[in-house]
Amino acid sequence: MTTLESYWLETAPRFAGGAADPLPARADCVVIGGGFTGLAAARALAMAGANVVLLEAGQIACEASGRNGGQCNNGLAGDLGALAARLGMERASALYRAFDEAVDRVEAIVAEEGIACDFVRNGKLKLADKPEHGAKLARAAEVLAREVEPDLRLLSRAELASEIGSDAFYGGIVFPRSASLHMGRFAAGLAAAAARHGARLFEQAGVTALDRLGGRYRITCARGVIEADQLLLATGASMRGPFGWLRRRIVPIGSFIIATAPLGREAAARAMPGRRNCTTTRNVGNFFRLTADDRLIFGGRARFALSSPSSDLKSGEILRAGLERVFPALRDTPIDYTWGGIVDMTMDRLPRAGERNGLYFAAGFSGHGTQMSVLMGERMARVMGGDASANPLAGLDWPAIPGHVGPPWFLPIVGAYYRYQDWRH
Repeated sequence: MTTLESYWLETAPRFAGGAADPLPARADCVVIGGGFTGLAAARALAMAGANVVLLEAGQIACEASGRNGGQCNNGLAGDLGALAARLGMERASALYRAFDEAVDRVEAIVAEEGIACDFVRNGKLKLADKPEHGAKLARAAEVLAREVEPDLRLLSRAELASEIGSDAFYGGIVFPRSASLHMGRFAAGLAAAAARHGARLFEQAGVTALDRLGGRYRITCARGVIEADQLLLATGASMRGPFGWLRRRIVPIGSFIIATAPLGREAAARAMPGRRNCTTTRNVGNFFRLTADDRLIFGGRARFALSSPSSDLKSGEILRAGLERVFPALRDTPIDYTWGGIVDMTMDRLPRAGERNGLYFAAGFSGHGTQMSVLMGERMARVMGGDASANPLAGLDWPAIPGHVGPPWFLPIVGAYYRYQDWRH
């Protein structure tokens, strides 16, 4: 019987330091959102000497940060060459290297704070779903190796046998800088570190109003009212609260995941001898990896719908069929966990961060949130401290999405379009 909860949240201690005291009347900085972005920012601000309060609508890291696929990958969501055609190779390469630094920062925090979360640099393997995708990967690898990723390895279909025990793919690229970790344990450790450095974290503190008072903000939440000199929005794809400006620029898309029962070391080694983070090349593709206890985590955009218990179950059935297609030998393996989460997707799949009318924000991580949310939480803390040059995303245009003002009514249309593209190409 599958459990409808995130494996990461169910197998990690929950953060126990949520402030039980009354909300203070004021703070130097208020951070809204208790995922990786907000936690990293709160830790960095507190270490810089600020009086920091973090407000989380539910429980710490129980939304996207605790409900993802467990991958901490370097590399852009899209093609480097296509991004260079739009922004120039210098800017595109700088953005690519920010993703590299993001993985480094996760590793550094794990070491600095002594967080036991199974962090390992196991690398990413991007897999070609079709024969023609193998040729596309080869062309992409040439640009990447020349500009930003000299240590990548392009693998033929025959060479994949050393990495994955499946005949479903037609080549791949190994990105050695990528990593994996236990998301729930990292979240609890990061929250504890922020609190240890002096940040005060309040759970069940959903924000209902933001008011500008000259150069300061008044924030009304479920725990009371607080005023702050500076305010950082780290809310992700929140569909509640006074965050309409962000909401019009972010599409909340469901991401669905299953976790098998432990396979045992021998079966795990047959299925994934390389123990990489794997992603596939289809628009509606899959991602998968092994855990430290040899479970297979297998996820993807199984349905273009938002997460709910019924939606998660339907998506889990689709993912189970996909797992069996990739790994026929695991057909009878029980599924212990089935869950969904929300990805805060932007139109171009690049995150955004900056300042608008005195309000700071970092959002839109588009499926690369583990690493980039941590980096941008820290970087925006530096920006708030006066270092405007710290933001690697500064200057990126971010227009509102036409026709998008709330719930993403257009998701079924988007899903149909991407499935058609996968069929054609």
